[in-house]
Amino acid sequence: MKMQSKVNTFLAMACLGVFAGLSPAIVQAQDAGGEHMDTGAKKMMKSADTAFAMKAAQGGMAEVKLGKLAADKASNPDVKAFGQQMVDDHSKANDDLKSTADKEGMTLPSDVNAKQQAMYDRLSKLSGAAFDRAYVNDMVKDHEEDVKEFQREANSGKDAQIKDFASRTLPVIQGHLDKIKSIRAKTGGGSSM
Repeated sequence: MKMQSKVNTFLAMACLGVFAGLSPAIVQAQDAGGEHMDTGAKKMMKSADTAFAMKAAQGGMAEVKLGKLAADKASNPDVKAFGQQMVDDHSKANDDLKSTADKEGMTLPSDVNAKQQAMYDRLSKLSGAAFDRAYVNDMVKDHEEDVKEFQREANSGKDAQIKDFASRTLPVIQGHLDKIKSIRAKTGGGSSM
């Protein structure tokens, strides 16, 4: 029995020694895995910021393109002036976003997306009050979506530069939404102009 007890004690000590020797390796593996997971999580967070920047760039280009169309085709002077404001404000915001993206090493799209191009094509075929009505309604809908997206990025963005861009630009976009809603209300709620 004494011999069995000594063997058991020896085996227990040997096991403890093995586990004690492995402990630093286990801790290092956990740390390495944690860093890897953190890096992966950071990449996922950054990808959300990048997606926002890409969408904001295309949206900004669309606002400029559609604004030029409105400044040229609108029959209502308020709609015409709003179109010019879109050109001015979104050109400035686009330059700001490009500068921010350059600092972050991002390459932004160089043109609008297919949905935005389709909106432009549809509006370019209209004229007079029909153009004004469609443009105003599209701008209300578009700016409502933009405000939500910019608020989300300003509140939850992980990339400090992109988050700051969203925070700086949000009041401008909110102002556009308020103004276009006012134009819509003044002109009969979008149903007639």
